[in-house]
Amino acid sequence: MEIYNWAYQLLEYINVSGTLALYIGLIINIALLISIALLLDFIFKKILIVALAIVATKTKSTFDDFLVANKTAKYIAHLIPLYYVYKTVPIILNEFTYWEEFFLKSVKIYIIILTLWIIRSVFNSLKDYLKHMPRFSDKPIDSYIQVIMIVLWAFGITTFILIIFDLEPKSLFTYFGAISALIFLIFKDTILGLVASIQVSVNDMVRIGDWITMEKFGADGDVIEINLATVKVRNFDNTTTTIPTYSLISDSFRNWRGMQKSDGRRFKRSFLIKPSSVRFITEEELPRFEKLQLLKSYISHRQTDILKYNTVNSIDKSVILNGRNLTNLGLFRKFIQQYIENHPGINKEMLLMVRYLQPTEMGIPLEIYCFSKDKIWENYEHIIADIIDYTMSSVQYFDLEIFELNINNSSSPIQ
Repeated sequence: MEIYNWAYQLLEYINVSGTLALYIGLIINIALLISIALLLDFIFKKILIVALAIVATKTKSTFDDFLVANKTAKYIAHLIPLYYVYKTVPIILNEFTYWEEFFLKSVKIYIIILTLWIIRSVFNSLKDYLKHMPRFSDKPIDSYIQVIMIVLWAFGITTFILIIFDLEPKSLFTYFGAISALIFLIFKDTILGLVASIQVSVNDMVRIGDWITMEKFGADGDVIEINLATVKVRNFDNTTTTIPTYSLISDSFRNWRGMQKSDGRRFKRSFLIKPSSVRFITEEELPRFEKLQLLKSYISHRQTDILKYNTVNSIDKSVILNGRNLTNLGLFRKFIQQYIENHPGINKEMLLMVRYLQPTEMGIPLEIYCFSKDKIWENYEHIIADIIDYTMSSVQYFDLEIFELNINNSSSPIQ
């Protein structure tokens, strides 16, 4: 191109020595090359950015809006002046073979890096676009994109090495095989994160929005981000906990997604009843308990069965232990069960029971097992508090005592 020869010809015309004229002409040509490249970059950057912005406003899809936000047009615009530089360098450095090779290699490497930036920008736009779609909002899109970008950067770095050292792909793979152990040692955490991220995604172990509990890291809250190296959890106290992704497959954690998708949230609490307060109910006491609406039909039915059994078997009821009898603990268990079955906040379609657990040195555990209809934490706690309050307040009516451990490690009843 004659535009790059005028400086040398002018210097030669005014009797500047050949070598000095060559170097001064080179400096002028490089300055001219940079100026033209910057001008092309400015022009095409303006054109592409404005064009993409206009397209984004005209179309219904929001994907092009994210392309604008992630500066994709700006990166693409850089390719045009870079291609111009790549084609012009051999002309300018025609007399400087060593520097020509060096600059061409540099331009090639920068083209590869810029191409990776463009791909990353497109993927980031795709990630933002998918996160605004309901069916993809809880998927670990970050992890997928990071895995793809790692693979692309691996190819990019491999290409850098091939360009810099003028190697053939076969010889490069030979060198990689020799240093593979060192590579695995240096990038152990990255490789573990990559494998863990793939397993978490494929096995659907965690999604964005899941409530997880991981005591080892003090995490108890909603997952807000899943990427290749870490999982971010926003705890219920508004702090943020960062968990290494590979810990999700190496350590145990609790995911509450199943509960959130089910028809109810489980309530499982037990009360320790003092064994010495458990006794039989006498005939004289029955009218008092029959006044309880939740127990009236039950007592009537049970008492009929008991009288029938004792009569048929000629049971001597002068001793209360003989035959069949009602107990205050049995009536209390049935009373609480009836109360829960009539509670508006409990899901009657799911498992519901009040049962005894294995007696301990502290008493007889009476366990309430049921599911609340409302799974929102605050509402759930209100329902559970209501049941516990009512249960604790009802104990004394049945002449029962709840175990309490005092300062001297001796039990004292709550009456």
